[in-house]
Amino acid sequence: MNSKIDKTQYLSFLDQIENTATQTLNLNDRVLIIDGLNTFIRAHAVNPALNDDGMHVGGLTGFLKSLRFTLEKLQPSRCIIVFDGKGGSKRRRKIFPEYKANRRVRSKLNRHVDWSTAPVDEQQSMKMQMSRLIEYLEQLPLTLISIDDIEADDAIGYLSKQILVDSKIFIMSTDRDFLQLVNDRIKVWSPTKKKLYDMQSIQDEYTIHANNYLLYRVLDGDKSDNIDGIKGAGIKSIIKYIEPLTRGDKFDLDDLIDYCKSSNKKIKLLESINNNHKLIYRNYLLMQLSDVDIPNHIKLKIQGALNVPIPRLIKYKFQTMFLRDKLSSQIKNFDNWITEFMRIDKIKEASSSNE
Repeated sequence: MNSKIDKTQYLSFLDQIENTATQTLNLNDRVLIIDGLNTFIRAHAVNPALNDDGMHVGGLTGFLKSLRFTLEKLQPSRCIIVFDGKGGSKRRRKIFPEYKANRRVRSKLNRHVDWSTAPVDEQQSMKMQMSRLIEYLEQLPLTLISIDDIEADDAIGYLSKQILVDSKIFIMSTDRDFLQLVNDRIKVWSPTKKKLYDMQSIQDEYTIHANNYLLYRVLDGDKSDNIDGIKGAGIKSIIKYIEPLTRGDKFDLDDLIDYCKSSNKKIKLLESINNNHKLIYRNYLLMQLSDVDIPNHIKLKIQGALNVPIPRLIKYKFQTMFLRDKLSSQIKNFDNWITEFMRIDKIKEASSSNE
């Protein structure tokens, strides 16, 4: 019966996030880290929501609703939202000048809105909504991080792997690059699939062990970032001809090169890898997030941003903005909606009093 299947899936999900109802959480016990621009662009692209004046607010309200939904599902003790800094792609473009060169702003990102009759054009609307979103987020008990000269990916990787080493981490993004970070304490929440990726779910979906997911991405490339991969390196071929990637044993970039060199079989994929070592090493430098190559002064800025006292929830200011922007038709029952932020605020206050 369907009800039985749904119950099993629900219980399985609860097992993944663990029961926190009876636990006393400290600030950094369970940390949700959100890829900010990824979340905003996705919300703006698919959400046709209008406020009571007929203005498009899909990016703004879509982000806030996704944030609230995820807080309720994952029950973190802290939430950090990371945005790309100015000139964030500079470091990777030094390695590969064509990095993200194929990205162009689409003239009709949200196809559900008639921009010919909207009060502002789409690009202006995106800028207005992003600016307003930051104002809303500043009234909530959240940590906002944006460091010039690095992308959000770098900051998230550094926070997850080098700073919050004793925390259970949940990364929210649709960017598959973050799956390389998954281990026993780091998981990735896909807001589109409503799926929490742990080591087992990566193995189940890709047949690639989580420990080797980065090597799979290095070979496959990333079209969205204009990073070309090895010709013929589709998932099926990788699984068939580079079987060690399906296991959890140590298998790094040098092991991959040695494995392909030592093969006596004439397999096109292995030959292509042998003939493209520079591309593989380049992709590794562009894509790896476990030990990000960023200057020490930027690492100190990330640490500083993390340690800035988290602001308290200013409910009346948030609600005043909410009413002024006429969002009640998109976010109904405001008093219930704000409760998750009140919960986060209480954890923050309790942690501060224990220090």
